[in-house]
Amino acid sequence: MGEVVRLLGPWSDSVDVAARGGGKARGLYALGELGVRVPEWVVLGAEVFEGFAEGAGLSAGLREFAALEDVEAAVARAGQLRAELAAAELSEEAVALIAEAWERLGPGAIAVRSSMSAEDGVEQSFAGQFDSHLNVRGVEAAAERVRDCWVSAFSERAVRYAYAHGISRGFAPAVVLQRLIVARSSGVVFTRNPMTGAADELVISAVYGLGEGLVSGAVDADSLILDKDTGELLDITLGDKDIRVDAGAGQGCVTTEVDSEQRGLRVLADAEVAELVELARKIEIGSGAAQDIEWAIDDTGVWLLQTRPITATASTRSVELRGAGERVGPHEARIWDNSNIIESFSGITSPLTFTTAADIYGRVYRGYAASLRVPPRQLRQTDAWTPVLLGAFHGRVYYNLLHWYRMVGIAPGYPLNRRVLEAALGVAEPLPDDIAKTLRPFEFDSPAARLRSRAVTTAVYIRRLFGIDEMMERFAAEFYRVYDEYDTLDYTTLTGEEAYRAYRTVDRDLVERWGPLMVLDAILLTTTGLMFLLTRLFLPKAPEWFLYAVVGPGADVESAEPARAMTELARTVRADPELNELLNSTAPEEIHDALRASGRTGFLAALDDYLDRYGYRSLDELKLETPDLREHPANLFVMLRSAVGRVGDTVTADRGAEADAYLDEHLGHGVRRRVYERLRAKVNRCAAHRERLRFCRTRAFGMVKRMIRVMGRDLAARGIVDEFEDVFQLTVQELRGCYEGADTADLREAVAGRKSLRAKDSTLVAPARFRTVGPRLGNAELAAQGWVPVTATEAATPGTVLAGTPSAAGIVEGLAVVVDEPRDVAGGILIAYRTDPGWVAALPSASALVIERGSPLTHVAIVARELGVPTVVQLPEVTRQLRTGMRIRVDGAAGTVTVLPEGDL
Repeated sequence: MGEVVRLLGPWSDSVDVAARGGGKARGLYALGELGVRVPEWVVLGAEVFEGFAEGAGLSAGLREFAALEDVEAAVARAGQLRAELAAAELSEEAVALIAEAWERLGPGAIAVRSSMSAEDGVEQSFAGQFDSHLNVRGVEAAAERVRDCWVSAFSERAVRYAYAHGISRGFAPAVVLQRLIVARSSGVVFTRNPMTGAADELVISAVYGLGEGLVSGAVDADSLILDKDTGELLDITLGDKDIRVDAGAGQGCVTTEVDSEQRGLRVLADAEVAELVELARKIEIGSGAAQDIEWAIDDTGVWLLQTRPITATASTRSVELRGAGERVGPHEARIWDNSNIIESFSGITSPLTFTTAADIYGRVYRGYAASLRVPPRQLRQTDAWTPVLLGAFHGRVYYNLLHWYRMVGIAPGYPLNRRVLEAALGVAEPLPDDIAKTLRPFEFDSPAARLRSRAVTTAVYIRRLFGIDEMMERFAAEFYRVYDEYDTLDYTTLTGEEAYRAYRTVDRDLVERWGPLMVLDAILLTTTGLMFLLTRLFLPKAPEWFLYAVVGPGADVESAEPARAMTELARTVRADPELNELLNSTAPEEIHDALRASGRTGFLAALDDYLDRYGYRSLDELKLETPDLREHPANLFVMLRSAVGRVGDTVTADRGAEADAYLDEHLGHGVRRRVYERLRAKVNRCAAHRERLRFCRTRAFGMVKRMIRVMGRDLAARGIVDEFEDVFQLTVQELRGCYEGADTADLREAVAGRKSLRAKDSTLVAPARFRTVGPRLGNAELAAQGWVPVTATEAATPGTVLAGTPSAAGIVEGLAVVVDEPRDVAGGILIAYRTDPGWVAALPSASALVIERGSPLTHVAIVARELGVPTVVQLPEVTRQLRTGMRIRVDGAAGTVTVLPEGDL
């Protein structure tokens, strides 16, 4: 074995530890350098194993094994090596080194752990692939456990793992011996949320007793998610913790049941959590990378047992979209209001929809300011707030309200217009005057410059006020020229690049033309405000309904065409009892075939005509992820059912006629009536123009939907995303980058993280209005503003979703295989009550993994993430509710298992 010193420890040179001590020893050495509490440790370097193998005559066999390229041949040869290593005598020199290690650590129990050179690295963890032994007592037992660690380096699971990751098979394992902490609680800390990739969150898993119960998956652990900066608890899942693992009186560990009262309590006290958070922050800063830290607590406090880089989390790309993306000072306030924007973007909205809308809003309103001839210097100032008119929180879209007041200030008449804006948006709480007066869209160097700019803007505004009808006609003609050109394309033949070029052309063309038309909103605010003032002056006792009935776009507005056509279809159905019965008793996906089978050719022709004219429509028309009627024609029948229910025999009150009657009675037909009607006509025309403009917007989004679907299928075919629908989890900037040469390597991980967040976001109540101060928009701050969980009770029947903890992203549909030991499941979805590291061998045969007990930080869960096997953990009683052969859908990002009806695969 030469003259090389083979026993290494905290006293050794860091280079020697790194070169010969393996991954665990590197982590322990780093912890010592940071000055944290680490139990005494030593390591038998890799050369100790090499000397043992040489003395046993196995060196040639090891070289032969390392050279094998075929994994099956390597697995077979590794089995022979394990038998030979187990049978070989330990040399006197090896036993002497183990005895020296024992003396250094003292007379108590120790832990003996494998420490491979490739283990606990940045790219691969080898989590649970090599043996660890706790509560080892005496030199003789320590020597046997060291041999077991050496043998475990050639286990089938370790060999297959190495081949799967392209790692050298020249195994030369080191072994760490460390004083055992007799722990009352143990666990791990991840300094980056491994399920979502959130860098501002820590995740702690904790169990009673030794950590063996946690990492093996035998114990259902407590899982805590905390704000990394403040240490505030954001979320907690209390594990069942029905058993605990402790050091036995002799060798090894014993398992005991946990008292039923303790099972429902938190393992960690608040002070212990706070200390772990502080230590985790220190270690991450000191190491310069996110860490997976193992810890234990005894009667003297917290001990850190090992640390390693996190190998499998969501992408470091910005996974979560929160706020508006603007720079905000530490004391700056923002008001977020969803008001009527929920009509356009209801519920959870995809990242692509939100970022597309925010991008368009920003460019359109900058174009609006430019069209009013705002000076160049002031126009540049609008770049600070026009791109951030919208914000997103937990998947919901909000107005960044203060900037909308700034936008209103571009045109003249701000004091009146802002009041009308509040009514138009439907905000429940008007902005106080002292704040509203400070919200200027831009600043000037002098009062004179302000007056000159205002004079120019006002003159342009007045011209637009009187010329808005002509402006709208020109815009509509140009819009339909572009729309007709691109709506008639055969999108089934377009490549992704062709669809992207079309998208960029349409986007630039229409947004450029849309900006000047935003003056219509300002004109409508001004004229509506004047209308309300005139009503209060001429008709001070007018009822509230009159103020809204007296103005409107008129029944012939273009945007009403689809509704009118749908009403005609509904009347046809309502008048035919058999047709009505068929529509309401048949699944939407089957109605078309049923109509054809029943000979309803005339009604089918009417439906096809509707799809030809209004196929761009959908239930959420501005949400890009929502398929239009051309993509999902079955949705037409959902809409039609609703329309049939609304037709009836009742006659809707004509509020416009009632308003006319009220005017005849209270205003007569004199001069005041003529003044009133002239302003009313102007408001009504502007309202009609605005509805027409919104109709164009709906058509434009429908057109863009078709282009994005081509791109989504292209990206899926190219392997940039896993499936077509993943395109909606990209931001618009990321989508553009896919066709403009950007790095797309981590997009799939970003998508997985966003899917996981979406599942969690859907459980929260979204407040209609809330306030934030400063740049921090953490979960704790949002929870204080009303973002609180909503609970739901679910049953394990077909169609039911069983919710657990996301662990590894991906969506798989298949047959459940419920097993109580690791085995080949032939591509099925492996359902297990508990797992241990040996289950890794079953992962390649599984399309997905569902574990009832455990946590996302167990060895099997970590390796499943690395291998890309979709995984959900901590689903109570899932092994009781699912049966082998049941058809299920596993969504690892959402943390859900859906029971499918028979035949749905």
